[in-house]
Amino acid sequence: MRCIACTALGALAFISMGTAGAAAQSTVPKIAYINSQAILAQAPGRAEAEATLQKETAGYRAQVQQMEDSLNTMIDAYTKSQAKLSDSAKASQEKAIRAKQADYQQRTQQLQQQAQKHEAELIQPIMQQIDSVIEKIRSEEGYAMVFDASSQSGVVVAADSTLDITAKVIARLKAASAAKAPSKPGAKPDEKSNGAQVNPAGVTRRKVPADSN
Repeated sequence: MRCIACTALGALAFISMGTAGAAAQSTVPKIAYINSQAILAQAPGRAEAEATLQKETAGYRAQVQQMEDSLNTMIDAYTKSQAKLSDSAKASQEKAIRAKQADYQQRTQQLQQQAQKHEAELIQPIMQQIDSVIEKIRSEEGYAMVFDASSQSGVVVAADSTLDITAKVIARLKAASAAKAPSKPGAKPDEKSNGAQVNPAGVTRRKVPADSN
């Protein structure tokens, strides 16, 4: 799974359009831009959301690893005894292995979907707050548009740094967060996310034996 920062950047639309009245005040619309990656990196609540997701993901990985080991053990046992088994016994064990692999794949998919859903739930309030702050600044300062200069789909190759309101957005976010809930003593430092892949790294599934019939 991708880290929260990557997932959020793909989901957030940072282009805000002004009203027709504001645009009509000048023949040249007033514009500004932000760096969404920098904003999200410093957004209050992001580190806590990532820490929560990482803790849950560790539990998902443990479940997947346990199922993976159990499946491999079953396949190993079958491989070692295959030559001594009757045709009916082979067919029975192969059927059991295929059923176990199907359970493994279904559970892995369920865990992956569960992790993605909770990631979206954790990040949504943060993204809404960022969007709200950008819109307030746009409205207060009369910008017709606010572009995301870090967007992968953007075409901006150079821009006047005086039009960059990234620092202003970050400062407004932190001020709003401090007003809501004063910082607690002994808070944990920001932690970098290493991704939220459910499938454990370094684990290779064994091939399911072909049906002997």
